[in-house]
Amino acid sequence: MTDQRLPVYAILSLGLTQIIGYGTLYYSFSVLAPSIAGGFQATTEWVYGILSIALLAGGVLAPWLGKLIDRLGAAQIMTVGSAFAALALILCATSPNSLAFIVTLTIVEIAANLVQYGAAFALLVQIKPMVAQRSIVYLTLIAGFASTIFWPLTSLLLQWLTWQQIYLVFAGLHLVVCLPLHYSLTRTSKTTHDQRKNDDKEIASVAGALPQASRRMGFTVLLAAFSLQALISSAILVHMIPLLSVLGLAKSAAFIGAVFGPSQVASRMINMMAGKTLSPVNLAIIAASFIALSVMILMIGAPYIPAAILFACLFGFGNGLFSIISGSLPLFLFGSTGYGAMQGKLMSARLVLSAIAPFAMAFALKNTSVYITLAIIIVVSIAGGGLYFIIKQDLQSRALN
Repeated sequence: MTDQRLPVYAILSLGLTQIIGYGTLYYSFSVLAPSIAGGFQATTEWVYGILSIALLAGGVLAPWLGKLIDRLGAAQIMTVGSAFAALALILCATSPNSLAFIVTLTIVEIAANLVQYGAAFALLVQIKPMVAQRSIVYLTLIAGFASTIFWPLTSLLLQWLTWQQIYLVFAGLHLVVCLPLHYSLTRTSKTTHDQRKNDDKEIASVAGALPQASRRMGFTVLLAAFSLQALISSAILVHMIPLLSVLGLAKSAAFIGAVFGPSQVASRMINMMAGKTLSPVNLAIIAASFIALSVMILMIGAPYIPAAILFACLFGFGNGLFSIISGSLPLFLFGSTGYGAMQGKLMSARLVLSAIAPFAMAFALKNTSVYITLAIIIVVSIAGGGLYFIIKQDLQSRALN
């Protein structure tokens, strides 16, 4: 009989490392960007342009890293990734000039692929494929606190430390906290990997809802949908505080932004308790709808604080659910075999497309109307939801036949 118990230790350990991974390598950047720009006597657009280049480099390498995760094991890759992330942050903090900063920030984003959701989801699938969808929900529930913790924490640290010193502190977190936790999971990962090779101890796997003949087209549609969704999420998350400030909410921006994190967690908690019968495809459509609706409310209601808070809540709901489906929907559609490589391909396309988001958003906010920018975001989000609907229609038509 298949063991249906959740890998609790793995979920809790990865929850903590994902909070640190996303907090130090992603969410902190929007807080530190003005200080980084000032240190290099550059504009914030330049800084976000460098981030775009770094994300692009990470996206190009993602498919190769995904195959490496399947071959060597996700826990092993994440252990090395923790050390690599610490080294990358140290190099970034000690960059002597702008050219060195470009190179080191690129290394930071490559390291992020080794320790963030793509690798963590693959580890949960490798440990227990049959309960991986539930494991992913629990993991994203914990990791949803990353922005809530690291936006205010980074702002607080910036009152006493330089951005370079903050990156050194963050490097210490990867070495002292993340590396030991990831290493502790290598034994479990090795055991399950060995079991798959042993016919007498073979563990169950997930088959996937799409038949082999439809998977190429299904993967293409899913890749496009994920890419559009990631483009929107990246643009808004990196510029959450600046966007609210442009809309006349500068004094309340930090408070409104802080609502985003708990909303992510709330959406995942609601899904965990009441969404057990909801398929990942329907969850994806709901997530895209929440994001589009949130931006509509912000565009119509700003600068009124209640409208902005509602925006942060709904955007948090949508983005929180998107984090779940980015791990559970590929597993549901294509199964657990080769999951790491599949996640690498999906991550690559998402990062390559969303790499333009930080710079494009910064440019748009400075040189065009903020309302035109928000209108484009709404259209793109609706398009992503439409692609999920195409996948749903395909599954329904196959079920009828």
